[in-house]
Amino acid sequence: MLFSSWVFIAAFLPVTFAVFHMLERRAPRVVALLWLTAASMFFYGWFKPVYVILILGSACLNFAAGAFLAQKNKPMALRRTVLAGSIGANLGALGYYKYAGLFFQTLNAAGANLTIPDIVLPLAISFFTFQNIAFLVDTYKRAAKELDFLQYLLFITFFPQLIAGPIVHHAEMAPQLAKKRPAKTAQRLRAMGLTAFIIGLFKKVVIADHMGDVADPVFAAAATGAPLAGMESWTGAIAYTLQIYFDFSGYSDMAIGIAALFGVKLPLNFFAPYKARDMIDFWRRWHITLSRFLRDYLYIPLGGNRKGKTRRHINLMLTMLLGGLWHGASWTFVVWGGLHGLYLIIAHAWKNVSTCRLPAPLAVATTFLCVLVAWVFFRAENFETAHNMLASMAGANGFSADTGSRLLRLNEKWLVMVLALAGTFFMPTTHEIM
Repeated sequence: MLFSSWVFIAAFLPVTFAVFHMLERRAPRVVALLWLTAASMFFYGWFKPVYVILILGSACLNFAAGAFLAQKNKPMALRRTVLAGSIGANLGALGYYKYAGLFFQTLNAAGANLTIPDIVLPLAISFFTFQNIAFLVDTYKRAAKELDFLQYLLFITFFPQLIAGPIVHHAEMAPQLAKKRPAKTAQRLRAMGLTAFIIGLFKKVVIADHMGDVADPVFAAAATGAPLAGMESWTGAIAYTLQIYFDFSGYSDMAIGIAALFGVKLPLNFFAPYKARDMIDFWRRWHITLSRFLRDYLYIPLGGNRKGKTRRHINLMLTMLLGGLWHGASWTFVVWGGLHGLYLIIAHAWKNVSTCRLPAPLAVATTFLCVLVAWVFFRAENFETAHNMLASMAGANGFSADTGSRLLRLNEKWLVMVLALAGTFFMPTTHEIM
């Protein structure tokens, strides 16, 4: 069930909202939370009902492990063992459902002749796995203090942030679920939430989907080896760069807006990343909660920048490689992560050796170009498609498109692309508007 679908907008959301607020006024808060949890489970089961058992079982096991880790009288060695085992179980489930296919494909490419298992990827497993891991680490450090199973189950399954984030910490959600907000505060939050939802819906339906209509045929042609003109490949790459931003940003706005309708504030996830002046700034603006998770639970435990420049660069590259793999079970995602790791290493090295700073427009344009090139690998189905796109963008087939080409047939979408580019660089963000 997509946020932009009619069944969600016209049926699921209004019914869930109306019943929740009726229960919040007339029944104990726990009843309202039970309704919201049930609605979230229904939302998750809409994709594939059997996987409700998976997310419910995951929540039960992780809550039990977290409750054990939060106890003060347990031996440190035992707590470390439980933490390691619990994180390993979460990563094991993620690895089986998301990466088993890639593992067998890679072995077959190396000469094996294995049957690739037919595994349906559970919805949002990457997101709720990261939230479970963050909860376990936080309880181990005793940073998560309000341990209530119903609140935890709702924290994991809360439908506004279940599909595409933001990745939320238990300590951010639990206090908000524990008690009802004052009437005036809740009313203002609902008004802001509805506005943010509408803005996000506009980003998704009007901009992202239209840009997908431009990018898809270009990448499809590259996948077949068709000789794309440079203008065609650049148009497709720019369109996808806009599509992925307005799709992720739009979903994040809608998630924040929907959560606000239920009195929950979710953290900001996007803040005009294409306005960034370098790659360090980009990752402070793009998928902010993912960047926070990778920093706190991977980069810093690896040593961060505490063990010299060489070790920092290695840690940056490992973090971004794993961040790329987290996005999808394909080696093209790993290359995307590797490119961003390389970009970050260069950006840090440049800051260390030079006091020169590029003029702001040139810095933004350079960063945008680097991000765009990396997005080609993110979007391409395989390395051959990425090679065909990049070769065409470099002028291998010339730059002018012939009459009747794909480019000319896509002209009616150009106005949306131009307006989207202008909005990306010059318009305020949803956060700034609100």
